Amino acid sequence: MADELGLSAHPTSMSDLPTPPAEPDPRWTPAIATVSLGTAEFHTLPAKIEAAAQNGQRGLELFHDDLAQFAKSLRASSGSQAAARTDRDFEIDAAHAIRELCEQKGLQVLALQPFRQFEGLLNAVEHANRIEELKHWTKLCLILGEDLFILIPSSFLDDSQITGDRDRLVSDLAEAADVVFPVRIAYEALAWGTYINTWEDSWEIVKRANRPNLGICLDTFNIAARIWADPTSPTGRLPAHADSDLTESMHRLVREVDPDRVWMVQLADGERVDPQAPFLRVPGMPELLSWSRNARLFPCEEERGGYLPIRQVTDACLSKLGYTGWVSMEVFSRSTMDAQPSVPNDHAARAARSWRRMLQQLDSGE
Repeated sequence: MADELGLSAHPTSMSDLPTPPAEPDPRWTPAIATVSLGTAEFHTLPAKIEAAAQNGQRGLELFHDDLAQFAKSLRASSGSQAAARTDRDFEIDAAHAIRELCEQKGLQVLALQPFRQFEGLLNAVEHANRIEELKHWTKLCLILGEDLFILIPSSFLDDSQITGDRDRLVSDLAEAADVVFPVRIAYEALAWGTYINTWEDSWEIVKRANRPNLGICLDTFNIAARIWADPTSPTGRLPAHADSDLTESMHRLVREVDPDRVWMVQLADGERVDPQAPFLRVPGMPELLSWSRNARLFPCEEERGGYLPIRQVTDACLSKLGYTGWVSMEVFSRSTMDAQPSVPNDHAARAARSWRRMLQQLDSGE
């Protein structure tokens, strides 16, 4: 299967040589989001799977864009049979093939994401359509692995399309958890979410929904971006009180969050960019979202411009909280949009080096 789908068992150049993985840590298992290894348009999922495995990753956050692109390749090769089958049919086929590829490479699919713009929809028909799509995602998850979760990021639709009523948001997340059971759902607060944009917000919704298969995802970039950063400022950050605000928030996180309800911790830093960078000024797009899509970095990449207080946030989410489980690198970047075939391995190697550095920092208490 691997050779048929274009995977190579051997590096083709010095730049393709894998980065040795960090020594296994009994507390945390390293993973990477497929979006961190290149865009689906330019970089195939088999190439990403190979790169992740070669660089010591144990798990994959599978982006639906990658699965859908893989399904399109299966449709294209199916000839006359394609007309009689739906896109969802080919996504089911893709899920089976992806699981086989990952098992061959010693990888586990841990999540399918992102199930965007779900909670709080004012239009009942749109809500019903999203529930039907969620049922399809549940089928995909049951094929992809034994213990997956679906990641639902907080909605960032205009307030004319969604409500911020907490009772409604709780009801929607509870309904989603019931629909996908026994598959799990992780709810994540995006820094640019319309109504839910802090970990405190997402944790409140999860607690109130009170479903055994509903937990949260903690993301170092989103936490720091919301409470500390301002990429449009000459300093790259909010005023001085942001330091104390972040410290207090991390104290609350350690004190209030149940680590057994954290399905995953995602690691990423942010790049210090020119406040006038064109990609920050996209009409109709929140500046934090534009920054996130173009300028995330792997942790401990200060040499590339990383500057967020990620070490402090990571220490709280991992060591101090007492969380054990998957820790995934989730990096969106303009560098993933490069069409060069070396991108998946280059990014996987960077992730491996970043994980090693982060473990060293956590263990040394720096």
